[in-house]
Amino acid sequence: MVSILVDADGCPVVDLTIAVAKKFDLKVILLCDTAHYMQRDGAETVMVSKGADAVDFVLVNRVKKGDIVVTQDYGLAAMVLAKQGFAIDQNGRWYTHENIDQLLDSRHMSKKIRQAGGRLKGPRKRQKEDNEKFERSFIELCKMATKD
Repeated sequence: MVSILVDADGCPVVDLTIAVAKKFDLKVILLCDTAHYMQRDGAETVMVSKGADAVDFVLVNRVKKGDIVVTQDYGLAAMVLAKQGFAIDQNGRWYTHENIDQLLDSRHMSKKIRQAGGRLKGPRKRQKEDNEKFERSFIELCKMATKD
């Protein structure tokens, strides 16, 4: 059975993810560290010690082939793809074998710019339309992941 694992630290679509998962009768597991602990009806919460990438490591060890992961982290998404899972970000973009290398390269370049003292523009403020786009895309991913 497909499970949905959510990298819940700072994830703006936790409640929306749970609502959609309920329509597909899918189990939702929220993974968060002690600084971001959350509990929601309709989801299991796994709390992880605070630390760099601690949630990511626990999540990737739990993901199975066909599971869906909601994350903003390109590195985590790459590991999920390697385990034959599905990954989607909070804006509804699916991480795929076709786009993950470019995303990782972009992240690497951004880090180099910041380390050299450069500044990059942050993400724009989240809009209602962003949630609607996520919901549409997530529903399609759930349909694909659960079809026999």
